[in-house]
Amino acid sequence: MSARNKEIVRKVNAVFAEGKFEGFLSFCDEDVEWTIVGDKVVKGREAVRQLMQSMAEESAEPPRFFDVDVVIGEDDFVVSHGDMTMKDKHGRTVPYSYCDIYRFRGEKIAELRSFIAKTEAKLETSRSA
Repeated sequence: MSARNKEIVRKVNAVFAEGKFEGFLSFCDEDVEWTIVGDKVVKGREAVRQLMQSMAEESAEPPRFFDVDVVIGEDDFVVSHGDMTMKDKHGRTVPYSYCDIYRFRGEKIAELRSFIAKTEAKLETSRSA
């Protein structure tokens, strides 16, 4: 089960980074709950859809995942950690580190808990140094 769920998380990251929010939502349970720790909690697929649309309107482009460090899966849980960039409302590219914890119910995401922290300027090449 965890191997299948890890593959779903890889697909989720890919469609989310392409701005294909409906693709992301297709992996979610109807009553999915998404907690962005320290910011907000949204419940239900429609509420998640609205959150994603508002995020897209603020940044004008989807987040860009350029370094996924770890994807770990066990039982109904998958953890994904890495770095990404997002545009702020002023159009500046801002670097972040993230850790997402997914809980699955069957083959659907029932819960997503996201820890997102703004980081110092971190370029894609920083990992190779």
